Amino acid sequence: MSNPSPPISRAGGLVVTGEGTNREAYALIDWAMFGSISLIWGASFLFIAIGLRSLEPGVIAAARVMLGAGALLLFPAARRRIERSDRLRVVAIGLVSQAAPALLFALAEERIESALAGMLVSATPILTALLMTAITRRLPGRVQLVGLSIGFLGVIALTAPSLTDAGGSALGVFYVALAISGYAFANVLYPPLQQTYGALPVIMWALVAASIVLLPLGVLGLADSSWEWGPVLAILALGVVGTGLARAMHMTLIGRVGPNRGAVAGYSIPVIALILGVVFLDETVALIQIGGVALALAGSYLVSRKDATTDR
Repeated sequence: MSNPSPPISRAGGLVVTGEGTNREAYALIDWAMFGSISLIWGASFLFIAIGLRSLEPGVIAAARVMLGAGALLLFPAARRRIERSDRLRVVAIGLVSQAAPALLFALAEERIESALAGMLVSATPILTALLMTAITRRLPGRVQLVGLSIGFLGVIALTAPSLTDAGGSALGVFYVALAISGYAFANVLYPPLQQTYGALPVIMWALVAASIVLLPLGVLGLADSSWEWGPVLAILALGVVGTGLARAMHMTLIGRVGPNRGAVAGYSIPVIALILGVVFLDETVALIQIGGVALALAGSYLVSRKDATTDR
């Protein structure tokens, strides 16, 4: 039996819905997107760290959004026209979830390790849930609340050793906090747009808006950057796959399962970031972080179950 249309809420000009088109447990396609997003974005922080070896943050930020837009532009479905009434929301998504994070993460990884940046991103599901509850006045279902809580405990366990490291930078952590706040805000805007246009045109036009904003910074940063194959190839992968294809995939997932359940992909990102840090950067893993991995995965599974939101 098909689900009824998701309820729409309006707050201060925002059109949002707390539910997706699939309120049952994750289907196979949802798990496939969840796994792909986790792997791609978990690796993105490693790619940024490699890119910073020879490229300025402004160059990395501008290049990744332009490459992402160019990759999606190749798909005819991405060139679908956005109605005038929705264009401002698409531009807002481009600014808060594409342009700002692209620059902020590059600036952050000049000051903190890539693994820590990846682990901090897993606060996104909590921020998304809080924002959705405030706007829609609807709490997530009981199972989802338990899953969000367990996942958050896992985030604390994963990040605790790094946050207590004297080498960590408060400014770098602040940059990541700003970036994930933008992600959370965009997550609440995604579902109605995705359900109307599909993910490809919304993300493609959002990336075009981000490219226009970041292009001057990219040009200015070229003078202090140098061409090295490793960093350039890393940013190429980051832009085409991590910023273009993965963003469209993530918006599709959120449109299907709702902001709260779609954003939980953020809980699995630190797992991938931690593994890559050990394998490629010779970082060490504390025992508490192994427990954090288990909690993050358990929380992700619970949030993926059938959605049964409750009124406040």
